[in-house]
Amino acid sequence: MKKALLPLCFPALLLAGQSAARANDFPTVDRVLYVQECIAAHPGVGRFEMTNKCACALDALAKELKYEEYVALSTASKASSIGGERGSYIRDAAQLQAGIKRYRALQARTEKACFIGAPH
Repeated sequence: MKKALLPLCFPALLLAGQSAARANDFPTVDRVLYVQECIAAHPGVGRFEMTNKCACALDALAKELKYEEYVALSTASKASSIGGERGSYIRDAAQLQAGIKRYRALQARTEKACFIGAPH
């Protein structure tokens, strides 16, 4: 009787795995870069511990943002620190500033949820 249920469960498990993968469909290179940047921003904590915490934070971000939205918001957030005239385009655009504020708040919330302390 139990063997009869196995063929029915297997396709459901495959579909569940695929939908979870789609929900976090960030390319591997972007995941690695995010975790590396996160580790660098929080020195003094064990590398293994921070790797797991930073991966947790990215997984939480991936649940909240589509990849394209993540790229746009994280790029704008990083670009807002560019000095001079080049950076003024980002700093002066109200719509970009609203997105940056939203991204940074989301990032702070996910880092707190994953027990990542303030950078040193």
